[in-house]
Amino acid sequence: MVAGIFLSTGYAFGQVAPTPADTVKGKKAERLEIKQQKGQADEFAGQYDVGDLFKAIFHPHRKPDTVFKKPSGITIIPNVASNPTIGSQIGIKAVAGRKLGNDPNTLLSVAATSASITTKGIIYFYLNHNIYTPGNDWNFQGSLVVAKMVSPDYGLGIGRGNNGSTEDQILANAARKGRALHSYYYNLREKVYKEVQKNLFVGAGVSFDMRSHIEDRNSTTLTPYEIYNDRHGFSNGSYQANGLLFNVQYTSRDNQNRAYKGIYVDAGFRVNQEWMGSSRNALQFTTDFRKYISLSSTHPEHVIAFWNWGSYLLAGNVPYLELPGTARDGSFRSGRGYVGQYFKGTNYNYSEAEYRFPITRNKFLSGVAFFNLQTANDEAGTKLFEVWQPGYGGGLRVLFNKATRTNLCLDYAWGKYGARGFFLGLNEAF
Repeated sequence: MVAGIFLSTGYAFGQVAPTPADTVKGKKAERLEIKQQKGQADEFAGQYDVGDLFKAIFHPHRKPDTVFKKPSGITIIPNVASNPTIGSQIGIKAVAGRKLGNDPNTLLSVAATSASITTKGIIYFYLNHNIYTPGNDWNFQGSLVVAKMVSPDYGLGIGRGNNGSTEDQILANAARKGRALHSYYYNLREKVYKEVQKNLFVGAGVSFDMRSHIEDRNSTTLTPYEIYNDRHGFSNGSYQANGLLFNVQYTSRDNQNRAYKGIYVDAGFRVNQEWMGSSRNALQFTTDFRKYISLSSTHPEHVIAFWNWGSYLLAGNVPYLELPGTARDGSFRSGRGYVGQYFKGTNYNYSEAEYRFPITRNKFLSGVAFFNLQTANDEAGTKLFEVWQPGYGGGLRVLFNKATRTNLCLDYAWGKYGARGFFLGLNEAF
């Protein structure tokens, strides 16, 4: 399967030609850009990625170019993935990354699109982007999703038993009995950030999350989904969660795909509004903190990375399938060791630490080891931070595109209740 990905990788090159500048400031930026390009040339010279493997197989006798040619930031590949939530996936995916303008301090802009189908009956199309204009004056983040979904359901809370009513016990699902909810899902989200100080952005946006034709095709008894909807005033067949977004973001990461150093912080409010078509009003506060520490100046790929993500309901009601929980972060990569939404609540917090290290001298292969913790509240008295559920594992990395530090990630992880799984995807979990 991985070999199929290697043979299908597109890898283009373009000769570097600095953009002319008409001002002293522009000329200084141009000189810095040329210096940066030379540094990239030295860095890339010691690295080997899938594009180099492709050339070695199909063009083994091609002579090296006499001038530095910057690797393309575009990768087109089969979208092969696997994890316990979706099963095995096949599709087509394009990932792009580049810096806009000639200011060397501009952060990398990335975009991706994909269409895929999985062995669990999920059909998924998405288009997303994270774009920084020259000089980081503006940052545009957005996504479009159209999907036929099969969402796992393991009840509400963190897997703690209770002595409440029969409905309370079904909702808590302490035994973690798995169910599946089929639906059609549509999402449109766009946020616009303005840089107000170096690396500090303030922004606002909108998000429309809509599901229809929701059904549990296998259960004949009362389910956690039905109990929650009855208590919080939602229809069993469909809902909308549409709202306004207000965020503050700080980022000093040296790369958006695989950082060696820096910090990323994003905190904000989501305000679901019935006048926007939302089924119920709600106010949520969400935080995302990531810290990267490089352990070596000569081998910066040795990295200790930390991640904390949390979402907290301050008022109102959120639809059952929109509750924060396992793999409900923006990239759906948290909680390795469990399927998506294995744990969830109106309040949820997730923490992870990961050690990343090179294996081969040419950086083609590297590895990771990670450990994570999850906590959530429930409706039977369990409070946030009262019960924690662990996950842990390790993985192999294959350098896909050295220009954007895009990795093919193969992880195996374990959790409690016998949960375990293989996770395959592009780019780091965080």
